[in-house]
Amino acid sequence: MAQIHIQNLTFCYDGSYDNIFENLTLDLDTDWRLGLVGRNGKGKTTLLRLLCGELEYRGSITAPAGFSYFPFPLPAGADDLTGRAVAQAIDPDCAGWQLERELGLLQVDPAVLDRPFGTLSGGEQTRLLLGLLFCQDERFLLIDEPTNHLDSEARDAVCRYLGRKRGFLLVSHDRRFLDACVDHLLVLNKTGVELVQGGFSSWWAGKQARDAAELAENEQLRREIGRLTAAKRRTADWSDKVEKTKIGTHAGDRGFIGKKSAKMMQRAKNVERRLDRARTEKEGLLRDVEYHEELKLHPLTHRKDVLVEARGLSLSYGGRTVVSGLNFKLRNGECLVVRGRNGAGKSTLLRRILGDGIETGGTLELAGGLRISYVPQGFGHLSGPLDRFIAESGVDQTLCKAILRKLGFSRVQFEKPLERYSAGQKKKVLLARSLCESAHLYLWDEPLNYIDIFSRMQLEELLQKFQPTLLMVEHDAAFADAVADRVIEL
Repeated sequence: MAQIHIQNLTFCYDGSYDNIFENLTLDLDTDWRLGLVGRNGKGKTTLLRLLCGELEYRGSITAPAGFSYFPFPLPAGADDLTGRAVAQAIDPDCAGWQLERELGLLQVDPAVLDRPFGTLSGGEQTRLLLGLLFCQDERFLLIDEPTNHLDSEARDAVCRYLGRKRGFLLVSHDRRFLDACVDHLLVLNKTGVELVQGGFSSWWAGKQARDAAELAENEQLRREIGRLTAAKRRTADWSDKVEKTKIGTHAGDRGFIGKKSAKMMQRAKNVERRLDRARTEKEGLLRDVEYHEELKLHPLTHRKDVLVEARGLSLSYGGRTVVSGLNFKLRNGECLVVRGRNGAGKSTLLRRILGDGIETGGTLELAGGLRISYVPQGFGHLSGPLDRFIAESGVDQTLCKAILRKLGFSRVQFEKPLERYSAGQKKKVLLARSLCESAHLYLWDEPLNYIDIFSRMQLEELLQKFQPTLLMVEHDAAFADAVADRVIEL
C-alpha cells in the first residue's frame, strides 16, 4: 500500500481564462479501486492526462510508481496487424501467457490474438487492450470510459474483471458498473473535489440528502434575510424620528432622547450583524447542488398506431447476414431498446429504418409520412463553430443552446470550435439537436456514450415524462430499465 500525493495542482488550457483545477490537494491510495465522476467538461480526462505527465501544470504530483493510461494509442496500421502484434507493439515486455490469462478472465477466446486486429469487434478490441493494461506490474492504472461501445455481455465481463482487480482510477458514467467495480469515489463537483468511500449509489443517496438539507436551509435563510431587512428599515426609521425630537422649541429631555437614540442605533447594528451573518451563510449554500433542470420535448403523434413493423426481417451488411427472422411492432408512445452483441446488427437496423441501402429480406413497414429524428453513434463529423452546426441542422438556435445549458454547458463553451469539445460535449450537441426536433419517431444509436451520469438522469426524466416513440440502442442497464417498454434482443 502506497500513496499518490497531489499538492496545489493548478491547470488551465492555453487560451482559457478559467482554471480546470485550482490548488487541488489529494492523497490517493494505490490499492484503491477508485471511480472518477463529474459533468462533461469538468476535467476527468484532463486529470488522467495530468497524472500521466502529458500536460504542464503548477503544483506537484508524486507517486511511488508510474501511470499507464487506457485506451492505448494504437500502432500504425494496427487494423492489419494481428492482435498479438498490436499487443507487442504497445508493450514489448508483456509475456504471451500473461495476456492469454487476462483474456480468459475477460471471457475472450485467446484465439483473437492471431486474428487481424481490424476484424475484431469493438468489445473484443477493448477487452484485449484492457487485458494488456493489467499485464503491467508496478503501475497505477488510469482507465478512461472502457464501456463505450461495449455490448451488455462484454460490459458484464469487464465489470466482473475489474471487481477482482485493485490499483486503478476508472472514469465511467454507468451507475451499476461503478457500484460493482469501485470501493472509493472521486467526484468533480461544481466548485471542488470530493473523495468518499463506497460506490456511486451510496454517494448519490448521501448527496441528495445533503442537497435537500441545503435547499431547506437556503429557503429558511432567505425568509430570515427578508425579515431582518424589514426590521433594519423599521429601526432606522424609528432612530431618525427620535433624533428629530431633539430639535426645536418643543424638544424634550435631550439626555433621555439621546439615550433612546443610542439604544435604537445599537439595535440597528445588531440587526445588521445578524443580516451579514445570514447572508454569509446563504452564500456558502447550494454551490455544489446538482440541479436536474427539466428538459422538454415536443414529439408528434402519428395518425397510425403502429409506426414500424418487422416481419421475418433479415438484414445483410458487407455481404454478411447480421439479422434474420426479426419480428416486432413499434407503436405510438412506446420506447423499444435494442440490445445484442457487438456486430449483431443493432446500428444496421436503425440505418435501414432511415432508408440506407441495406440488403433486406422479409418485410419492414413504416407508417406513411413518418418524421424521424436521428442521433448517430459517432460524432467525428463535428467541426467548426457551434452556431454553424445549429444553422445547418435547421433547428432553433436559442432553443438548442438553452438545452445545452441545461445539460451543463457554460456560455463560454458556445464560443469554442466543436473540435475543442470533449467527447461527451459533442454527443450532447447531437442530442440537443434531436431534442429540438418535433418527430413521430426518434432513433438514437447509443446516445449515452460519453454522457455524464447527471445528464443521463435528466434524459431519463425527459423520456419518462414526454414518452416519445423511441427506438434506441443502449447498453446502460439502469437507464434502459427506467425508460424501456420492451427490449429487442438481437
